[in-house]
Amino acid sequence: MRRLLPLVVLPLLLLGACGSQPADDADEPAAGSSADPGTTTGIEQTQNDLRIDVDRGDGSPPESWTLVCAGFVEGTHPQAQAACDHLAGMTEPFAPLADDLMCTEQYGGDQTARITGRWAGQAVELDLSRRDGCRISQWDSFGPVLPIPVGVGQPSG
Repeated sequence: MRRLLPLVVLPLLLLGACGSQPADDADEPAAGSSADPGTTTGIEQTQNDLRIDVDRGDGSPPESWTLVCAGFVEGTHPQAQAACDHLAGMTEPFAPLADDLMCTEQYGGDQTARITGRWAGQAVELDLSRRDGCRISQWDSFGPVLPIPVGVGQPSG
Protein backbone atom coordinates (compact mmCIF):
# COMPACT_ATOMS: atom_id res chain seq x y z
CA MET A 1 0.00 0.00 0.00
CA ARG A 2 2.90 2.37 0.75
CA ARG A 3 4.13 1.94 -2.81
CA LEU A 4 0.75 3.04 -4.19
CA LEU A 5 0.59 6.18 -2.05
CA PRO A 6 3.21 8.12 -4.12
CA LEU A 7 1.44 7.07 -7.32
CA VAL A 8 -1.85 8.52 -6.02
CA VAL A 9 -0.45 11.63 -4.31
CA LEU A 10 1.89 12.72 -7.14
CA PRO A 11 -0.89 13.17 -9.76
CA LEU A 12 -2.96 15.10 -7.20
CA LEU A 13 -0.04 17.43 -6.49
CA LEU A 14 0.51 18.01 -10.20
CA LEU A 15 -3.17 18.81 -10.72
CA GLY A 16 -3.08 21.30 -7.86
CA ALA A 17 -0.01 23.01 -9.33
CA CYS A 18 -1.76 23.52 -12.67
CA GLY A 19 -4.33 25.83 -11.12
CA SER A 20 -1.91 27.99 -9.19
CA GLN A 21 0.02 31.03 -10.34
CA PRO A 22 3.84 30.81 -10.60
CA ALA A 23 5.68 32.70 -7.85
CA ASP A 24 7.15 35.17 -10.40
CA ASP A 25 3.66 36.42 -11.32
CA ALA A 26 2.46 36.87 -7.73
CA ASP A 27 2.95 40.66 -7.83
CA GLU A 28 1.20 41.12 -11.17
CA PRO A 29 -2.50 41.99 -11.25
CA ALA A 30 -5.00 39.41 -12.34
CA ALA A 31 -6.41 39.61 -15.85
CA GLY A 32 -9.09 42.28 -16.05
CA SER A 33 -7.69 44.10 -13.01
CA SER A 34 -7.32 47.86 -13.22
CA ALA A 35 -4.02 47.93 -11.37
CA ASP A 36 -0.89 48.49 -13.39
CA PRO A 37 2.33 47.95 -11.45
CA GLY A 38 4.06 50.58 -13.62
CA THR A 39 1.79 53.40 -12.46
CA THR A 40 1.13 55.12 -9.19
CA THR A 41 -2.51 55.75 -10.00
CA GLY A 42 -3.61 52.12 -10.39
CA ILE A 43 -4.99 52.85 -13.87
CA GLU A 44 -4.06 50.86 -16.95
CA GLN A 45 -2.88 52.66 -20.05
CA THR A 46 -6.00 51.53 -21.89
CA GLN A 47 -8.20 53.29 -19.33
CA ASN A 48 -6.91 56.78 -20.20
CA ASP A 49 -6.07 56.44 -23.87
CA LEU A 50 -7.53 59.02 -26.26
CA ARG A 51 -7.46 59.98 -29.91
CA ILE A 52 -8.14 63.63 -30.68
CA ASP A 53 -9.08 64.64 -34.23
CA VAL A 54 -9.28 68.38 -34.91
CA ASP A 55 -10.37 70.27 -38.00
CA ARG A 56 -9.31 73.90 -37.88
CA GLY A 57 -12.12 74.75 -40.28
CA ASP A 58 -9.83 76.76 -42.54
CA GLY A 59 -9.38 74.22 -45.33
CA SER A 60 -6.14 72.79 -43.92
CA PRO A 61 -5.99 69.01 -43.43
CA PRO A 62 -7.44 67.72 -40.14
CA GLU A 63 -4.93 66.91 -37.41
CA SER A 64 -4.93 63.80 -35.21
CA TRP A 65 -3.12 63.18 -31.96
CA THR A 66 -2.95 60.39 -29.42
CA LEU A 67 -2.85 61.01 -25.69
CA VAL A 68 -2.16 58.53 -22.90
CA CYS A 69 -2.46 59.67 -19.29
CA ALA A 70 -1.82 56.69 -17.01
CA GLY A 71 0.70 57.63 -14.34
CA PHE A 72 2.95 58.53 -17.24
CA VAL A 73 2.24 60.69 -20.26
CA GLU A 74 2.81 59.72 -23.87
CA GLY A 75 1.36 60.15 -27.31
CA THR A 76 1.66 62.52 -30.22
CA HIS A 77 -0.29 65.38 -28.61
CA PRO A 78 1.80 68.60 -28.80
CA GLN A 79 1.01 69.54 -25.17
CA ALA A 80 0.58 66.05 -23.71
CA GLN A 81 1.49 66.80 -20.09
CA ALA A 82 -0.65 69.94 -19.93
CA ALA A 83 -3.55 68.08 -21.57
CA CYS A 84 -3.35 65.17 -19.10
CA ASP A 85 -3.10 67.53 -16.13
CA HIS A 86 -6.07 69.52 -17.40
CA LEU A 87 -8.25 66.43 -17.96
CA ALA A 88 -7.32 65.07 -14.52
CA GLY A 89 -8.65 68.28 -12.96
CA MET A 90 -12.02 68.08 -14.71
CA THR A 91 -14.97 66.36 -13.00
CA GLU A 92 -16.69 64.81 -16.02
CA PRO A 93 -14.78 66.01 -19.07
CA PHE A 94 -16.62 63.89 -21.62
CA ALA A 95 -20.19 64.32 -20.40
CA PRO A 96 -22.43 65.29 -23.33
CA LEU A 97 -24.38 68.51 -23.26
CA ALA A 98 -27.97 68.07 -22.13
CA ASP A 99 -30.53 67.80 -24.95
CA ASP A 100 -32.76 70.47 -23.43
CA LEU A 101 -29.96 72.99 -22.85
CA MET A 102 -30.75 76.54 -23.94
CA CYS A 103 -27.76 78.14 -25.65
CA THR A 104 -26.96 81.63 -26.83
CA GLU A 105 -27.08 82.13 -30.56
CA GLN A 106 -23.50 83.04 -31.27
CA TYR A 107 -20.99 81.57 -33.63
CA GLY A 108 -17.47 80.83 -32.49
CA GLY A 109 -15.87 79.52 -35.67
CA ASP A 110 -15.67 76.57 -38.04
CA GLN A 111 -13.42 74.45 -35.81
CA THR A 112 -14.59 70.93 -34.96
CA ALA A 113 -13.07 68.12 -32.94
CA ARG A 114 -13.80 64.51 -32.10
CA ILE A 115 -12.35 62.78 -29.05
CA THR A 116 -12.58 58.98 -28.88
CA GLY A 117 -11.03 56.26 -26.76
CA ARG A 118 -11.26 55.55 -23.04
CA TRP A 119 -11.09 57.77 -19.99
CA ALA A 120 -11.28 56.44 -16.42
CA GLY A 121 -12.14 53.08 -17.97
CA GLN A 122 -15.21 54.43 -19.77
CA ALA A 123 -15.69 54.65 -23.53
CA VAL A 124 -15.35 58.18 -24.90
CA GLU A 125 -16.94 59.47 -28.09
CA LEU A 126 -17.43 63.22 -28.04
CA ASP A 127 -17.96 65.62 -30.95
CA LEU A 128 -17.14 69.27 -30.33
CA SER A 129 -17.82 72.43 -32.29
CA ARG A 130 -18.11 76.19 -31.74
CA ARG A 131 -21.54 76.70 -33.37
CA ASP A 132 -23.34 78.19 -30.32
CA GLY A 133 -22.64 79.55 -26.85
CA CYS A 134 -22.94 76.17 -25.10
CA ARG A 135 -20.59 74.45 -27.50
CA ILE A 136 -18.10 77.33 -27.39
CA SER A 137 -18.04 77.00 -23.59
CA GLN A 138 -17.66 73.22 -23.83
CA TRP A 139 -14.79 73.59 -26.31
CA ASP A 140 -13.08 76.24 -24.18
CA SER A 141 -13.33 74.00 -21.09
CA PHE A 142 -10.89 71.59 -22.74
CA GLY A 143 -8.10 74.19 -22.78
CA PRO A 144 -4.78 72.54 -23.75
CA VAL A 145 -6.52 69.33 -24.88
CA LEU A 146 -7.54 71.22 -28.08
CA PRO A 147 -4.38 73.24 -28.80
CA ILE A 148 -5.41 75.16 -31.90
CA PRO A 149 -6.31 78.79 -32.43
CA VAL A 150 -10.05 79.37 -32.35
CA GLY A 151 -12.48 82.07 -33.31
CA VAL A 152 -14.20 83.50 -36.34
CA GLY A 153 -11.68 84.80 -38.88
CA GLN A 154 -8.71 84.08 -36.58
CA PRO A 155 -5.63 83.06 -38.56
CA SER A 156 -4.41 79.54 -37.90
CA GLY A 157 -0.83 78.71 -37.07
